Amino acid sequence: MTSLLSCKGVDMAYGSVQILFGVDFEVADGEIVALLGTNGAGKSTLLKGICGLVRPSAGTVTFNDEDITKLPADVTTHRGISLMPGGKGVFPTLSVAENLRLAAWTIRHDPERIETARAEVEELFPILSSRSGQMAGNLSGGEQQMLALGGALMTRPQLLMIDELSLGLAPTIVAQLLEVVREIHRRGTTIVIVEQSVNVALNLAKRAVFMEKGEVRFEGDAAELLDRPDILRSVFIAGANAKQTAEEVDSPDIEKAAAINKRREVADDAPVVLECLAVIKRFGGITAVDEVDLQLREGEILGLIGHNGAGKTTLMDCISGFLEIDGGRIFLRGEEVSDWAPYERAKGLLGRSFQDALLYPALTVAETIAVARERHIASRDMVAAAFQLPASYESELAVLEKVDELVELMGLDAFREKLTGELSTGSRRIVDLACILAQDPKVLMLDEPSGGVAQKETEALAPLLLRVREHTGCSMLVIEHDMPLLSTVCDKMLALELGGVIAQGTPAEVLDHPRVIESYLGTDESAINRSGAREKKTPKPKRKTKAAATR
Repeated sequence: MTSLLSCKGVDMAYGSVQILFGVDFEVADGEIVALLGTNGAGKSTLLKGICGLVRPSAGTVTFNDEDITKLPADVTTHRGISLMPGGKGVFPTLSVAENLRLAAWTIRHDPERIETARAEVEELFPILSSRSGQMAGNLSGGEQQMLALGGALMTRPQLLMIDELSLGLAPTIVAQLLEVVREIHRRGTTIVIVEQSVNVALNLAKRAVFMEKGEVRFEGDAAELLDRPDILRSVFIAGANAKQTAEEVDSPDIEKAAAINKRREVADDAPVVLECLAVIKRFGGITAVDEVDLQLREGEILGLIGHNGAGKTTLMDCISGFLEIDGGRIFLRGEEVSDWAPYERAKGLLGRSFQDALLYPALTVAETIAVARERHIASRDMVAAAFQLPASYESELAVLEKVDELVELMGLDAFREKLTGELSTGSRRIVDLACILAQDPKVLMLDEPSGGVAQKETEALAPLLLRVREHTGCSMLVIEHDMPLLSTVCDKMLALELGGVIAQGTPAEVLDHPRVIESYLGTDESAINRSGAREKKTPKPKRKTKAAATR
């Protein structure tokens, strides 16, 4: 194949922090390449360097035999390169039509080309056509990802770079997007896809490039990558599992966690620490949470699943007090908190993470965790702090001891003195979790803890969450789209659809429920099993949906 893109000896840095070290990266015309790696490896930075958002400090980037190393992003877009950014890729206060129009700004003087591109995008994503006048921020997570991908296609690029296609999406949506990406490739577009889930990426690409610490560690046949445990391993979260041998660290962490969890059972009569009774939340005429009943017992981990827009995060917002409920009652550790403010529920030992880890970018990891511990500071006297009086000094020592404890528990030793603004998405997720634990919660709510975390780190996250439960004794309510992770750690599951409960029980019972399979899981195994061992055998027959079973 003819080489379309070539990166030779690329170095890149943000200020004084060097991210890439002599990276060589080749993409042939007409292929799909999976760009994989650990959190903070520099994958997204490499894509930004290719399209001109960040300029390499050394090396060359060649596209179609032209040196584009120093070209700005608008010029590289004209050359035929388009980037779909990871995370938030849309303008939430603009309509769907306005987002697509803005995405075509660089070719605004070619209305015929814009109209052709719009027609192709609406053919690939019919839902965008029907929601043309709707605000992008009001779309579900899957629809926003479709809009972001559609925006990247508006310039009809020769090379499409996709950063984290499956981030925060339900398995059925991921399966739809995978098929769309295949169709884009069939139409002649060369694709580079960055994915945290190796299972998802290898379902698309035949060739893979794996990066670690700013360097390329592997390049070759994607299937060969599965046979390289020295590369596909947890290099970050595994550090949290103290006193492990190298053999234990490289073992399948999902299976390890399953063995740990199997030894512990939550008694049916254990005290209920969090309870929702017929909770209702409406936005105008839309019922987002529809009479949800939920019980979380002491020491229990409850998984909350559902399609994007099913009401999972809205329910968490209601429980944590960020949204006022329109009906029902909420109890925390036996006391009704329906009318309590968020800070009052936090003082009642309720901790909660959000989908985006909002940290202080100019503080180090240790400083950020210390700030999160603020509510437990014994001495707040400014004069005592200024003169380093014993009360203030001892109070600060207690905070530092807690910071040290959490840094060790979460495996953050190597990042302790790094600014949180310099960390990767996955690394910030772990710091965010450490900040929540600094508040000593008894009820911990986690909204997609594996979002933006590399697959092997996700697999290592399972035993880490179980260690957190053993270490703190807290109960957990977890929203998660990674089914191997969630089914491994949780004792029970609850599935939502259109704001209402459609199934609850053990993980096996819920995941085998016909309505859950039809509306949420789908039948694409790589989209469902984003972490865990990947089957190399002959594929098993696909699950039957409820509709198929009745034919």
